[in-house]
Amino acid sequence: MKCYKGIILSVNARDEVFSFLVEDRGRIVFVGNELPERYAGAEMVDLGRKALIPAFVDSHQHFASFAIFNSGLNVMDAESNVDISQMIADFYARSGRAKTLIAFGASPYSVKERRLIRREELDRVCPDKEMMVVKYDGHACIVNTKLLKKIDGKVRRLRGYHPDTGEMNQEAFFKVSDYISGSLSVIDLFSRMQDAADFEAARGIGMVHTVSGVGFVANLDITTEKLFAKSLTNGFQVRVFPQSMDVSVARSRRLPRIGGCFECALDGCFGSHDAAMNEPYLDGGDGVLYYSDDKVTDFCKKANRAGLQIEMHAIGDKAFDQAARCLKAALDDFPREDHRHGIIHDCLPTQEGIRICRDYNILMPVQSAFINWKQEPDEYLESIMGVDRVSRLNPNRTFKDNGIVVSLGSDAPCTAPDPIVWIDRCVNNPNVSERISVRDALRMATFNGYFTTFDEKERGSLEAGKFADMVVLSDNPYGIPSEEIRNLKVERLLLAGKPYKSAKESVLKAVCRGLSSKNDY
Repeated sequence: MKCYKGIILSVNARDEVFSFLVEDRGRIVFVGNELPERYAGAEMVDLGRKALIPAFVDSHQHFASFAIFNSGLNVMDAESNVDISQMIADFYARSGRAKTLIAFGASPYSVKERRLIRREELDRVCPDKEMMVVKYDGHACIVNTKLLKKIDGKVRRLRGYHPDTGEMNQEAFFKVSDYISGSLSVIDLFSRMQDAADFEAARGIGMVHTVSGVGFVANLDITTEKLFAKSLTNGFQVRVFPQSMDVSVARSRRLPRIGGCFECALDGCFGSHDAAMNEPYLDGGDGVLYYSDDKVTDFCKKANRAGLQIEMHAIGDKAFDQAARCLKAALDDFPREDHRHGIIHDCLPTQEGIRICRDYNILMPVQSAFINWKQEPDEYLESIMGVDRVSRLNPNRTFKDNGIVVSLGSDAPCTAPDPIVWIDRCVNNPNVSERISVRDALRMATFNGYFTTFDEKERGSLEAGKFADMVVLSDNPYGIPSEEIRNLKVERLLLAGKPYKSAKESVLKAVCRGLSSKNDY
């Protein structure tokens, strides 16, 4: 039994701040301002200036992809394509027997050349191994000649095929991703997931909502992620959303939810100029809407009637409207009081779509890390959409004022999972009219994330009876100037009352334990 004394930010329904929290055998048994006598003998932990909060949730990420890319080369901080070439050359030199090399984070808007690195530049530094450099938004990549020759027959007739530069986007990108995913062994993927969980735990994340299904044969990554979740004994939580419009993919795996990006993406993204727009981009074209209303509505109706929770990717306003319309049609067809359906990203919502989300209790897992994003700066967005539309991007205050439940996530590997960044961007949004309070941002990063997957009765706030999944922060976020939020540090993650223990162990041992576990995720 332990008693924490100091600043306890409960994130309960009244956002109360307490002085004491008592944990016993993994559960919170008391929270309050006066410690009852019966807990006087508990081991005392004095927090001092630090604060105890609920563990964070990443409410939208691609866990398998993040695990793969996190073990590769991150080029997001490169200032030029020359820098990226040198980073790849160094990566190539130490790659050993690896057949395929992966880099992530290339952006034409954060390098001095103002363009993506090209195929011939990759060939110069990586001539005899397959090389894939994924664009920062996760919706395009550049391949070298070695990889292009390998996959050319699979992609040459697909939209987004650009062999001259090596850039692959839209369906061509998805096919390249399928090939790369299929080249990994389950053992290798599982080991990388262990590393990814440790990375996220170091940033105070105790649960991830992963959208899975990115090209593995027979959706093996979905099965592997569920198996990984079942294998864990350290308290780290994983909730799996299969990225499919086939309801049987979820039901056959006893998963209560379905959706995400890739197959459940209704459009592309701003960085690849294929987010679906109601009004054309300034330089022409209105993006790509992947599906008709009839197809999306049919999927939503089937999934809703099957009792599944649905999430779909929508970045442009045309895609957002489609997602809202189709979810509304499904709920009109078969009303459900507590469905927790959601629209992911919600970057450019419309008033009509917001009204539907408000009236039908549709949730919004958003990524505030996209605000003031180095890889996709406002100057670029304004050049393709204009100032007015950019001023309407990521309106978290508007969502909150409409009573919509917003949760925060990373869309990793697009941005690194880092809840302090999410909170900072919400609180210090350059668009002052869309700023929210620290209290609201903390709730979005904690309780609302657990609520999104029906986990709020057990986790998400510091209340008696719930699991003691908690984070010790370096300071009290309620008591410091908003501009200092970014300086907060996660000092410790506690899951079921215990300091986080690394997920790294024998893959065979973990897999066997996962196969025998009766827990469902």
